Parts: sequence; structure tokens; C-alpha cells
Amino acid sequence: MKERSLTNWELVYHEWNPEEQPTREALLALGNGYFATRGALEESPAGGPHYPGTYLAGGFNRAESEIRGKIIENEDMVNWPNWLPLSFRCEDGEWFDLAHVKILDYTHWLDLYRGLVHRKIQFSDRSDREFMLETRRLVHMGDPHIAAISWVLTPLNWSGAVEIRSAIDGRVTNSGVARYRDLNGNHLEVEDTGQVGEEAIFLCARTLQSKIRTAQAVRTRVWVDNEPAAAERHTLSEQNWIGQSLTLGAEKNRPITVEKVLSLHSSRDLAISEPVFEACEDIRHAADFDVLLEQHQQAWQRLWRRADLTLVGEENTQAQAILRLHLFHLLQTASIHTTRRDASIPARGLHGEGYRGHIFWDELFTFPYFNLRLPDLTESLLLYRYERLRWARRAAREAGYKGAMFPWQSGSDGREESQVLHLNPESGRWIPDNSHTQRHVNAAIAYNVWQYFQATGDMEFLSMYGAEILIDIAQFWASIATFNPDRGRYEIRGVMGPDEFHTKYPDREELGLDNNAYTNVMAAWVLKTACIMLEMLAEDRRAELLQLLDVSSEDLLRWQDVSKRMFIPFLSSGLISQFEGWDSLEELDWEELRGKHGDIQRLDRILEAEGRDMNRYKATKQADVLMLFFLFSSRELGEIFSGLGYEFDPDNIPENVQYYLDRTSHGSSLSRVVHAWVLARTHRERSWDLFQEALVSDLDDIQGGTTSEGIHLGAMGGTVDLVQRCYTGIEMRDGILWLDPCLPKGLEGLSFCVHYRGHWLHIELNHETMNVSFEKGWSSAAQVGFEGQVYEMCSGEQKRFSLNMAKPS
Repeated sequence: MKERSLTNWELVYHEWNPEEQPTREALLALGNGYFATRGALEESPAGGPHYPGTYLAGGFNRAESEIRGKIIENEDMVNWPNWLPLSFRCEDGEWFDLAHVKILDYTHWLDLYRGLVHRKIQFSDRSDREFMLETRRLVHMGDPHIAAISWVLTPLNWSGAVEIRSAIDGRVTNSGVARYRDLNGNHLEVEDTGQVGEEAIFLCARTLQSKIRTAQAVRTRVWVDNEPAAAERHTLSEQNWIGQSLTLGAEKNRPITVEKVLSLHSSRDLAISEPVFEACEDIRHAADFDVLLEQHQQAWQRLWRRADLTLVGEENTQAQAILRLHLFHLLQTASIHTTRRDASIPARGLHGEGYRGHIFWDELFTFPYFNLRLPDLTESLLLYRYERLRWARRAAREAGYKGAMFPWQSGSDGREESQVLHLNPESGRWIPDNSHTQRHVNAAIAYNVWQYFQATGDMEFLSMYGAEILIDIAQFWASIATFNPDRGRYEIRGVMGPDEFHTKYPDREELGLDNNAYTNVMAAWVLKTACIMLEMLAEDRRAELLQLLDVSSEDLLRWQDVSKRMFIPFLSSGLISQFEGWDSLEELDWEELRGKHGDIQRLDRILEAEGRDMNRYKATKQADVLMLFFLFSSRELGEIFSGLGYEFDPDNIPENVQYYLDRTSHGSSLSRVVHAWVLARTHRERSWDLFQEALVSDLDDIQGGTTSEGIHLGAMGGTVDLVQRCYTGIEMRDGILWLDPCLPKGLEGLSFCVHYRGHWLHIELNHETMNVSFEKGWSSAAQVGFEGQVYEMCSGEQKRFSLNMAKPS
């Protein structure tokens, strides 16, 4: 029997495997955009393969640690008290533990369509008593504060007394990432515990620095044969822990049903009086599990109607299932419940403590999906950046620049959260973390603002919020650029590109590289786009913003000059150089490295352990130059390079792609996504292969144990976007939704909906034809472009295109 199987809507594990449990806990996590809980087992406390974790969107705390005699401060997404504990024992037995029973049958599965995790276990204890245990768990997608567990325990060959214990455990720390364990993971203090009526208990905890309070109230009920059981109930209390014990008689083959319902509130919630009061009131009025499940299922069904992507072809069954798994985790991390909560999308979701729950540029890979499905959510996520402009402006001023300089890693308030030191597991050494010099995060934020506007036409957002972000970022790029009179061009020095293997020159002490091509091109694009945006604004609003942000007419002239005279480095072969000086670096013997080490994805760690400086070699962790071909069409890039006074030949794109692909270790989960994208039109078979590799990166944990620390949400969003935009050729520009499909051979067809400028469109295509239907919408009309022609479409209209003849019918 296979240990794991996939169907269109289910991920199923067919046996218990403790070694794989940490990864399963991340993949079986449940959430609703407000909070998420890892797929840990209810009966197992933290330790060994088990790491229960519950994480709240925006729930951060700072703590100090001493490393190598130095005090450093880190901010973490907090692991909140564990509401899962639920176990049982027979009158003369020990508490249920999979490590101490004989497992006769085991199945653990995730129902994606209903947002439900199931377990079914048949086992016997040391006294040869046999049991059947069936469990279900949900984190409510309709009510963001509710979660619930249902257990059905059936004695198969015995009768007697059984004790059930249900608890909330506040004795938790942040210790889910091995390489962080030398750092301070204590973030909570338990303020209060108590009882709510006869059936419920609560626990209130507060973070030590940020003073965020959460209250969890749980209600436990027991039935036998669908009737309330006469159980002897006691409330138990220990330091930072509260529980209830329920003792009742069990009879052979008579199922005992246990239901545990949670209400969770925090001091960050809107429209509440106080978290403990709200949680206790909620739990008093909460419905039973079956009612909650029905409401929860309906909420997921509504989401799936907007969210799903259907792949055509029986051979794509596994790809379809994994794609839906990725959609599922996207929607659990950011949903309608994330809006108005001043939160964004952590790079590792709400699924674990990898990257400390921080927000990176990974939103560049997740926002495109939400733009065309849940634009209100994207707007809210962009407002997370808007609210942190004050920190970005402060950072720019302190560095000697104008405008706003957003941090590489962001958390609660927008200051730079990148680590000062990080541990290399290969060598055991703590080494400096220089990733904070990745200024290109500014370009990603500006790009996200512009893409949201292209998808929605939301002029109100652009005028009130987006313009302010774009102007400040443009000011930053104009001020960080310096004019080189010898070249007659502007340069950007001392930064890192997306390739984190290169942080400085090997013969320099100071950090950063000069003229990273990706950064320079993006800076020029931002400046040009900001000028276009200003012309779109009402004259009075434009004047207000320029006054408010202290942008002079001289500044605007500089924007235009920098956008036209930015320096872009090239290799002697005519290919784009990753940064100035790349050509002088040494080549690596990739075959030797693979033969010696096998997996060389984290080549930087391998070479550091050998005492070699990664900065000396022509080797990239992930796409850097190639990000340009990921973000822009060949037409758009041609316009950018032409505007800079450089020749750009689209026929050279494949050579650029191959050159850097040959020197990439894919040390980032984002790498295969980008390479699959840039190969889509020149090497569709290889693109499809990389897409499939990207699909399984978390499921198969191909980065060697990192999935357990939290799924890689950027990579998941990237695989979804490959199907949604890359293989369909969706491009939004000038108020037109352009379509230019390029389905790989392995993909027979696609069917999905997108939300574009007030309309829901249904797109269905294969290798011969494409149907576009405007189903409904509030705007009067929208424009669709195909093969150079633009078609105005209204609600109820449909067009059929021949992908050979390129004409509608």
C-alpha cells in the first residue's frame, strides 16, 4: 500500500510515520485567514515528532537573545496556547499515545473541498483492548473565531470506565525551527484561567513585549448513541494549564462521541469589548459540531466557486490535486477574514515558525492570484504596506535617502526584521545575515500596487493610498541612484539582487553589489510608472500629494532623467550581467559538486562549511536577471530597454535563460516557479517539468526538512499563477485583459474564472480553442484583447477564439 495518495480533493496518508509527522503537521494545518492550527495530533503534546502550533495573523512579539556574547533582538510570529489537547484512558490504563499502542489500521487525510482533517485509527493497547477512533477537525471559514474537533471512540472488545481529558495548554514556546532554538523563544505569560458554566474553560495569555492578549475558551461535550452522556466532570488546573476530566462508562461496540469547540479572540480584534468576555460569550452560544461543520462547508463551497482552477486530462490528476492543495493553503493564510486586520501574508503562511512569520517580497508571487479572485483582499494586504510608510520613510532618511525604503523582512510595525546572524546547519557556525540590503523589495511593492490597479481599475485606491506608496518609492530610487559622468548614466551601488548567494564583492569589506541588473531595471520602471500615474490623478490630488510628500519640480525632472539613463550591465557576449563584475567571478564544477554532495540546493551552506566564499563564484540561488522575464512580457521589456537607450532583442531571451539556468542551484522554493515561467514560450516541455517539480516542493519536502517549519506560500502562489496567467498568457495593460495562451503539451486544457474590473469571466481553453464568457458584473463593459484585436464585452456575452486562426466566432 502507498504511504500517501492524492485524489482531486483529498490528500491521504495511509499509515503512521513518526519521521514524516513534522511535515504532515504543516501540510494538514487548518486556518481561515485569522488564525491557523498545525495538523498536530490532539492526544500528543509537543516533543519528538509532534509540534502543535496555533498562529494569529499579525500576532508578533519581540525578544532578546545572547549569541556569541552579543545581545540581538528578533521578532517572531507567536505560537499561542495549544487548544488541541484531547485524550482518554481506560480505568486502569495509560493515556492514549500512538507510541504505546499497536496500530492495526491508520488513515489520516485532508478534505480540501470541505476544509476538514480526518483520522481513522484502529489499535489495541497493552492489555489487548481494541479501539476504533475516528476524528474530524475544522477551523471555521465562516466564523473566524471558531474551531472544533469531533472524536468518535468505539470500544471493540471491552467494556469499562473511560476518562476523557480536554485542556488548553499555555506552556508553549516558539521552538518549531531547530536552528532557532539557541534563541529566546519565550513570548507568553498566562494571565488568567477559569471555568465558563459547567462545560467550558478559558485561558488568557499575553505577549511579554507587544502586550497582545488572546483568550481561548473551549467547551467539551460527550454523547453516547447520540444522547448526552452522564459523565462525572471535574475541572483541573495547573500552572499555565487548565483542563476538564470527564469519566463515564463505555460499552463494547457503543460509540462515544466527544466534541471540543474553541472560541479564540485577541486584543487586535475589531468591535470587541475585551477578549476573555468575547471568547466566553462565543462559547456559551456556539453550535454543536455538525451545525458548525455545515456552516463551514458552505463557506468553503462559496470560496471554491471563486477560487478553483480545473486542469483537463486524466494524466493531470496528481497535478490537479496538488494545485488545489496550494490553493487551499493560500486561502487559509489570507481570506476575507484577513481584511481590515492590518496583516499580510507571511512567507511560510500561518503554518509554522520558519522565517519567524515575517513578510518578504514573496507577496509578488501570491498577489496576482488574489488580484483576479479576491481583489478586496489584495487591497487590504496593500494597506498593510501603506500603514508602514512611516517606518519606511524613517529608514530611508537614516540611510541618507529620500522617500521610503521598505524592509526586506517586515513584521508588526514595519521596521527591518532581518536577522543579524543566522545559523548554518552544515557548519554549526553563526554567520552574518546580510539579506537586508535587498532593496528590490521596494520595486516589488510598487509592482504589486500597479498590478492591483491594472486588475481592478480602482482609481479611488490609487488616488488615496497607492499613489502615496508609488511616489515615495520613486523618490527613494531617484535618491539612491548616483550619476556617473564617465558613463553618462545613473548607477545603484551597494545592494543585493534576488540571488542571495551574492552579498558583496570578495575583495571588498563593505556590503552590497554595484548595478544589479534586476534592481536597476525595476528602479527605472518604477520611476517611469510613477510619472504615468501622476498624470492619471486629478490635478488637485496630484498637487496635494506632491506637497504632502515634499516632491519638487526638480525631483520630477530627476525621476524622468534617471528612468531614461539608468545603467544596465552586460556581459561581453551581449547577455545581461547579473551585476557589474559578474564576469570576473570563477566558474564552479557543478558535476563534481553534485557527485560529492548530492543535493546542492543550499550551495551557500555547503561552500561555507568548506571554508569557501560563495561570493567568488558564478552561481545563483534562484532567478535574478531572469526575474525580468518573469515580471514583464518581451514587449514590455523592449519598451523599458528602448526607453533606457539599450537595444533589446527578444530572440536573445532563451540564451539569457539558459546561461543563468545552467548556474542556478534552485536553493529557493521560488526558483523553479520563475524558471518554469520564463521557459513557457521557448521550451514548453521543460517548463512543464519545472512546474511539476515546483508543485511537489512542499509535498515531498524537497528542501530537506523545511516544510515542517511552514509551507512555502510564495512557491504555492507561484504554481497557481503559472496556470492562471502564464500558460494562458494573461496580461493586463491599459485597461485591457490580453490573452495569449501557450499550453504545454502535458496540459490538455484549463477551465477557471477570474474577476477583472468588476466582471466575472469564465475562461475555458485547450490547444485548439478558447472560450471567454462574461458571466456577470457591475461595470457596463470590459475589454479583452487577443492577437492584436480588442473586443468590448458585457455581461452575458461569450466569444470563441480559434487558437490557430486567432479570430473570434
